[in-house]
Amino acid sequence: MDLSYWELKNWFTNVDFTIVGSGIVGLHAALRLREKFPESKILVLEKGMLPQGASTKNAGFACFGSLSEIIDDLKTHSEGEVVNLIQKRWKGLQLLRKRLGDDTIDFKPYGGYELFLNTDENSYSECAGKLPFINEILRPLFKTDVFAKELDRFGFDGIQEYLIFNPFEAQIDTGNMMQALLKQANNENILILNQQTVTSYLDKENGVEVALGDFSFTTKKLLFATNGFANVLTNGAVKPARAQVLITESIKNLDIKGTFHLDRGYYYFRNIGDRILLGGGRNLDFQAETTTEFGQTEIVQKKLEQLLKEVILPNQDFEIAHRWSGIMGIGNSKNPIVSQLSENVFCGVRLGGMGVAIGSLIGTELADLV
Repeated sequence: MDLSYWELKNWFTNVDFTIVGSGIVGLHAALRLREKFPESKILVLEKGMLPQGASTKNAGFACFGSLSEIIDDLKTHSEGEVVNLIQKRWKGLQLLRKRLGDDTIDFKPYGGYELFLNTDENSYSECAGKLPFINEILRPLFKTDVFAKELDRFGFDGIQEYLIFNPFEAQIDTGNMMQALLKQANNENILILNQQTVTSYLDKENGVEVALGDFSFTTKKLLFATNGFANVLTNGAVKPARAQVLITESIKNLDIKGTFHLDRGYYYFRNIGDRILLGGGRNLDFQAETTTEFGQTEIVQKKLEQLLKEVILPNQDFEIAHRWSGIMGIGNSKNPIVSQLSENVFCGVRLGGMGVAIGSLIGTELADLV
């Protein structure tokens, strides 16, 4: 980089905090640091034109886990861990709403639903049988039952008679959310530089030397909020997980409102006005979808279109308007990693596909490590 005196002085001199990643976690960390250290110099580095991972690419679900996901998590996590994780997701959603406001993020409390295909009899029976128990362990947090059985009123096809309804779930506008966070950061004099890739860093006793290609600068503290791109940073504890998504053109007389889950959360869809957004399918080829490369695959796209045609919109014509993908951060554990990597380096990663819910809390916790 061929930088001027002014650029060096204003952006790269006397930097107190440098955050890598301008997504939900990174910006909440920056805003929390501004609250704690009002006079500090805060720099956010983002490798994309926009937040690169999933913050501007997610489906806009304000959710904390479908019934089948929670039951699935209980097979690999303790009851206490699962309840604590749901509590964090719920707390994170409240933090996000409080910071930005429901009108700003277009918060729509339509509720969430889980459907089960006719071929999913075992999963359906397991969920129906364990529904009272899950409600019982979540009652201290929500003060009432979370899940209930409801008859399908949306005209889906090829599914079990009952849906599982969750009144605490909602939709948000992902684009509005991120624009509002970026605007707040700007208003708080937080510097954001896009299309900057950190190629290496060296933690020294009095600060961290950060390299951006052939240019380097020093920051007192370095915080990574790179989620799906944190594999090397965490010695493999975080693995990337690509999520493929599509959205239809407008559909006449669409009567579907809410957020919907299918197959333990591996598929998810919602209405955006009179369109349907549908995503998922990484369980069709875990190996191919464990990648940091954006893009679509034929096997996943064909399955998404099949679900639209046969299950979600069985008697309606539709056209696909657009397709995209995002990169999530997952691991053997659903618990996020918020930790100190060395004297002056910290990270907040592995959001487990729940960035909208838990990202604001993890960003706050990351800043509070400093």
